[in-house]
Amino acid sequence: MVNAGDKAGLDGVVSQVRALAGAGIRTAWFPQLLALDALSAIAVAGREVPDIALGTAVVPTWPRHPMVLAGQALTAQAATGGRLVLGVGLSHQLVIEGMMGIPFTKPVRHMREYLTVLQALVNGGTVDFTGETLRAATMVAPVQIPGASPFPILVAALGPAMLRLAGELSEGTLTWMAGRSVVEGRMVPSITEAAAVAGRPAPQVIVGLPVSVTDDVDQARERAARQFAMYGQLSSYRKLLDEEKAEGPADVAIVGDEESVAAQIQGFFDAGAIGFLAGPFGAAPEREATMRLLGQLAQTG
Repeated sequence: MVNAGDKAGLDGVVSQVRALAGAGIRTAWFPQLLALDALSAIAVAGREVPDIALGTAVVPTWPRHPMVLAGQALTAQAATGGRLVLGVGLSHQLVIEGMMGIPFTKPVRHMREYLTVLQALVNGGTVDFTGETLRAATMVAPVQIPGASPFPILVAALGPAMLRLAGELSEGTLTWMAGRSVVEGRMVPSITEAAAVAGRPAPQVIVGLPVSVTDDVDQARERAARQFAMYGQLSSYRKLLDEEKAEGPADVAIVGDEESVAAQIQGFFDAGAIGFLAGPFGAAPEREATMRLLGQLAQTG
């Protein structure tokens, strides 16, 4: 995952993406925080660095009307020459309602209506839609961006209702803080069944977790407990951790030597994932070792 808080700004982001591509990693994932705009950064980096896919993980839906997001994402798709993967999500009530003042009501209904409009626009259609949570009308002309083409949309879906919705209306899901037993036992079967019922292709399941190649596992878990503590306090992630019977984020972080980390990541592919989103952490040598291993796995996997 790209460090969107890089103090070097866009130049630093481009350097990170270039390093990821040089390591052989197939996709650079950009978080959407309250600073650097992910899609704008993807458009810039995509013009500078070829041969690597660029994805958002994830853009919150509530602050951006789907017509606005469609235009932004199609622009980024054109700028990258067709390498965009758009991850979208609800974010959290604490952020959307508490920080932005936007009512966080009927979230599943909101996402259903949002995806209905967004998919139509991304695939070149027009919309005239009135739902419970949003309205959208393109009148006559679709959203047209020269050089743009449709791209996959993934939904950050953790709970049962959102997973079913993701299977029905999107190309798949991005997870974060979900351990293997939850991914294998509930998430993959649920979204796969929903996609099949909807007549859609098998969904993409991209698993995201903190990763550190290290010789000191105990120290790495202590670091993970501090660095990722907030995820143990947000209700959606807390439910996932409880379901995994994990005390906190440190218990689901992937840490160990190269062989151990490779085996743990492979376990998620065995569980039905088709991609892995790594959040490297640790001291500089550990992050470098993690990057090398991830590049090797991407080339041989």
